[in-house]
Amino acid sequence: MKAVLFEKFQEALKLTTVADPSPEPHGVVLKVAATGVCRSDWHGWMGHDSDIDLPHVPGHELAGVVEAVGKDVKTWKIGDKVTVPFICGCGTCSECHSGNQQVCLAQEQPGFTHWGSFAEYVPIHQADLNLVALPETMDFATAASLGCRFATSFRAVVDQGKVSAGQWVAVHGCGGVGLSAVMIAAAAGANVIGVDLDPAKLAMAQKLGAVAVIDGREVDVPAAIQEITKGGAHVSLDALGHPATMTNSILCLKPRGKHVQVGLMLGDQAAPAIPMPKIVGQEIELLGSHGMQAHRYGAMLDMVASGRLDPSRLVGKRISLAEAPQELMEMDKFQSVGATVITRF
Repeated sequence: MKAVLFEKFQEALKLTTVADPSPEPHGVVLKVAATGVCRSDWHGWMGHDSDIDLPHVPGHELAGVVEAVGKDVKTWKIGDKVTVPFICGCGTCSECHSGNQQVCLAQEQPGFTHWGSFAEYVPIHQADLNLVALPETMDFATAASLGCRFATSFRAVVDQGKVSAGQWVAVHGCGGVGLSAVMIAAAAGANVIGVDLDPAKLAMAQKLGAVAVIDGREVDVPAAIQEITKGGAHVSLDALGHPATMTNSILCLKPRGKHVQVGLMLGDQAAPAIPMPKIVGQEIELLGSHGMQAHRYGAMLDMVASGRLDPSRLVGKRISLAEAPQELMEMDKFQSVGATVITRF
């Protein structure tokens, strides 16, 4: 099969030919129809993820069709249209038994713990636990964006942030995760404020339901949010993953507000300074959010089917597999509006 591979961290990726995968007894092999290019993939290529063994094929936001089925799989058959959370549960640990596969103690992640979806085919383990059936009406590019950015935002807003109608919600960073969070929080009835440095992304945030936007280059972000909300946001999300956006997110909250850390901070940013006086003095809640379980996709897909959510609006550029190396290597320099998705293999 064709695949994008790197042999050393931070060195150029290449399009090459590698052996086709075979399914494990409990797994499947998917023919990849679309896969997103995500900042997490860039972190992996940079060497920020200890799970990656070289050489490596990145890619974890994917949708496709079941191509081969392991002998122990009961739920799926060849030809099924599916997606998969980027965190795959083992099915046997205490967290999986409690329904929290997103923090599985022995989790596997396509594109990190094993070769991923920047390829024509990708293996997925524990298929009966981890695969999600897709509506026939949903195009593959939209479905690919669900696996990481949109699903991650859904859990961050709905399950972790517990956002409700009338609340003020600040979203720091309006990339794929942030714009997803804007749409989802607005659908929940919240008053959403989008924060970014890019006017095009702020304009998109307004189109997706933000009642106000802030250009972080021009103002004191926490002060501006405190003024707009008359006292601070109820919930604030760092959707980028940077010490500055994390700090702004915490400082913009009202007393007893919730900060949800969605964006990854790795490498030299893995241990940022935290404004502890605000957290203690105002009883701020700090919450992590890491993907979403397969069994929670139904709630999200129901909102898509009803028209309350439209993730297709978040799909940006559609590129070929051959264009993926350059797109990934330049991700820290420039990110397009919406999710860049590989749709041609």
